[in-house]
Amino acid sequence: MSVSDDIERLLKLRTVAMVGCSDDPRRPSNQVARYLIEVGYRVIPVNPNHAEILGEKCYPDLASIREPIEVVDVFRRSESAGEAVDQAIAAKAVGVWLQDGVRDPEAEARARANGLTVVADDCIMRQHLSRMGR
Repeated sequence: MSVSDDIERLLKLRTVAMVGCSDDPRRPSNQVARYLIEVGYRVIPVNPNHAEILGEKCYPDLASIREPIEVVDVFRRSESAGEAVDQAIAAKAVGVWLQDGVRDPEAEARARANGLTVVADDCIMRQHLSRMGR
């Protein structure tokens, strides 16, 4: 599969667990979550410091979510991405999206080896806007 195919595959999925989602509307993670909700995605915020973000229950980690997760969108530093990827593998997610500037080649390889689709160092909102519009 090409990177473009991977992007298309993940954009078609509708449930996104957002690791590192912020309650601050000035933060990119909050802006991306808000956009995804507005265009019809189910966004599950993951942040141990909040009980709720954007009207959705917030979970401390992926293991605490008791519903199927399709995409894990990671808004964390590259050095923390591996933990989120390992949790995505354990949660049986379909794919992992590492946001702009986030790369962890070893974690990306682990995800692919476990059958997950991976997009790294890219923005899910920007790709949605460019491919599917609002």
